[in-house]
Amino acid sequence: MKKPLFILLLLVSTICAAQNSLVNYYASNLAKRVTIDIKSEKIGLVLQKIGKAGGFYFTYNGALFARDSIVNVNVHNKPVREVLDELFNGKVDYKENAEYIILRYAVNHFSIEAESIVTAENLYSITGRVVDIQTGKRVKNASVYEKRLLQSALTDDEGFFSLKFKGEHDGIVLTASKETYRDTSMIFLSSIDVKPKGYDDPDKEKGTFMSNMLDNLKIGRWLTSSKQRIQNINIPNFLANMPVQASLTPGLSSQGSMSGSVVNKFSLNLVGGYTAGVNGLEMAGVFNLNKADVRYVQVAGVLNIVGGNTEGVQMAGVFNMVGKNANGAQLSAVYNHVKGNLDGIQLSTINYVEGLAEGLQLSAVSNTVIGNLRGFQMTGLINVVRKKSNGMQLSAVGNIALKEMRGLQLSGVFNYARHNKGLQFGLINFADTSSGVSLGLINFVKHGYHKLSISSNDLINANVSFKSGNANLYTIFMLGKNFVDQANIETFGLGLGHDFFAGRRLSFSTELTSQHLHLGRWDYANILNKFQLNFQVRLFKGFSIYGGPVLNYYVSEAPHNYVSAKGYKSRIAPSNSRKINGNSAWVGWSAGFNLF
Repeated sequence: MKKPLFILLLLVSTICAAQNSLVNYYASNLAKRVTIDIKSEKIGLVLQKIGKAGGFYFTYNGALFARDSIVNVNVHNKPVREVLDELFNGKVDYKENAEYIILRYAVNHFSIEAESIVTAENLYSITGRVVDIQTGKRVKNASVYEKRLLQSALTDDEGFFSLKFKGEHDGIVLTASKETYRDTSMIFLSSIDVKPKGYDDPDKEKGTFMSNMLDNLKIGRWLTSSKQRIQNINIPNFLANMPVQASLTPGLSSQGSMSGSVVNKFSLNLVGGYTAGVNGLEMAGVFNLNKADVRYVQVAGVLNIVGGNTEGVQMAGVFNMVGKNANGAQLSAVYNHVKGNLDGIQLSTINYVEGLAEGLQLSAVSNTVIGNLRGFQMTGLINVVRKKSNGMQLSAVGNIALKEMRGLQLSGVFNYARHNKGLQFGLINFADTSSGVSLGLINFVKHGYHKLSISSNDLINANVSFKSGNANLYTIFMLGKNFVDQANIETFGLGLGHDFFAGRRLSFSTELTSQHLHLGRWDYANILNKFQLNFQVRLFKGFSIYGGPVLNYYVSEAPHNYVSAKGYKSRIAPSNSRKINGNSAWVGWSAGFNLF
């Protein structure tokens, strides 16, 4: 009998342990039990260990306490709330939000004192005051609200509030909130029910973290009232879900002063609206203001401002602003701004992304990405990427990549990349360093290829060239003059070259150039095209000599009987040249030396 009894006890013990684990897993974070034994540790590290033991995270303002303060904690199987009470001596308030516990300074305590409760058919009315327990003083600008019914009021200078609720109610649960005070909830009954039917636990808040971006923006403060901003401070993270809301202005809404705490599936704002967020469709004649996230479609005649994330389409007549990340399309006539990352499309006069941009920016004036670009920018004036650019920048005037560029820069005037590892195509191309390719009239690499070349060839005996870019592709600017009596030629031209390195001292390069030959008159175009192969020997740093064959192809618009100006050479092609499509071709030579 002993053995079966032992097995039974073991099974019961195992089941109880499993039940305790499940209860701890599904309990609120503040109700979870932890066992901690820590001596002489920084309070910030202690909070990390408590969070790890309970499977959640703490979030708090860095100024709440000195995080390098040394504390001792020794608790066994205690609820987290009690551990925090001991740790902070009741001076910190706690709120739960998903996997987070929010800590906030709340050294003061107050109570709700009812003065009048009126129950009538289809009406429940309550008036009262909010009083500081320690001092007995009445508390002004405290938020008093009913979470389930989404009604709220701010106390006046005497701590007075008044609330009315339509419909039949067995009771009302009022919560008072204010910065530096602990939240207080009280149940006011009209019958013997201890709690209204179907009422959720008032301490169990639903929702998400609210951005304070709207309160920090001047336009956000201008479009909302001071009472609404005080509500945000007093009840920063309470969130409810409703199917529909309608408003004339932020202060005249079907959800009253609680509109900033409600996420709606459909929101209609005749002039403008102020809500916690949208999970469907929002339309406004002038503006939409949202504290948290917006999904699917948002349309406004002038502006949309969202404190959280957006997913879907955001359209405005003037500008759109998103406080976090945008996933979808932003369309406006003047300005789009995303403070986080963009994964989608921006179409406007000016587009601006502070984080990573993946997708398309299309604008009339400028596109700016403060983070990395993995996508496509196209504008009429200028594109700017502050960090890495791994995509395409197309503009009529200029493209700028302030760090590494691995894609394409195509512009009508100039391109700049601090580290060019892709392709630049423009009139002028600049880079600090380059292992890519730059194609343009001027290609300048600050820490790259700069050579001054002095040379002579079979046609012109004095030539000077400046070569800049990198070994992959450099630009050539050249001037030349033949000083032989009765055979003068003046020339200027452009070209491209590429270096092939065989060793430290020996190398060879290929160059393709086009020169205009001035023969004393500007009546006709005389173009000499050259393909040149140079064998180079580096004698010492900054000095090399070169020489090699040149394939010449001469094209002239002058008639056969053309006579050049006195002192200039008339016959350009040598006697052994060959005619190709009516133009002259021959093999010549070139030799010279490079400086730098």
